Amino acid sequence: MKKMLIVETRLYLRDWPSLLFTIGLPVGLLLVLGLSIPVMTEAGTSGERMVDAQLPSMMTLLALLTLACNIVPAVLTTYRERGVLRRMSTTPVHPGRLLGVQLLINLVVGVVSAAILIGAGAVAFGSPLPRQPVAFVFVFLLGSAALLAIGLVIAALAPNGKTAPGIGAVVMFPLMFLGGMWVPREIMPDALRAVSDFSVAGPFAQALKDAWAGQSPELGHLAVVAAGLVIFGGLAVRLFRWE
Repeated sequence: MKKMLIVETRLYLRDWPSLLFTIGLPVGLLLVLGLSIPVMTEAGTSGERMVDAQLPSMMTLLALLTLACNIVPAVLTTYRERGVLRRMSTTPVHPGRLLGVQLLINLVVGVVSAAILIGAGAVAFGSPLPRQPVAFVFVFLLGSAALLAIGLVIAALAPNGKTAPGIGAVVMFPLMFLGGMWVPREIMPDALRAVSDFSVAGPFAQALKDAWAGQSPELGHLAVVAAGLVIFGGLAVRLFRWE
């Protein structure tokens, strides 16, 4: 397992443009939006600025959705298409270990991206660290697992490595919208917010923002994210093809 982790990490790092895009785009957007749009750094009626919790949580969601909907499906479908998983199934090393290693690597990339976002916000705008760190870590890990499970379902359904990014984009952009990336959840129409509340991305983004701002995440939001992990994780196990 350790050797496989080292090998897969090296292969992952060779694709540095994708890695740079995954980490750099959210950080770049955080800085560009925060520096160019005055309302982002102006205190609202509650005394909180958008760069304090709202914007960083959205950029964290963007990083994780990029990993889940683009990186994970592309890698796994390419491995399946090239027969890597089939060949591994004839050895004592079960292909499931490769799956676990890929998920671990992408989770680490997500953690690094979140850490850089937190640091960039603190340095550029004086944004506070997550005020409920324990709740923040719990929400982050739970939401990351749920989104990566969605990525595994995409990898199971995509026929090859070329179509995986297209399917991922079809899934990713609606989830970004429902997560409040373009229209904050607070001002969404009631019907749209009801859909967002059951989209996994919406409750995850809201719970992440709440923990960042020092509020306790709502149990209903955590329940939806956990249910998403169970449902999509189960679908991934049922639908995933090794060859």
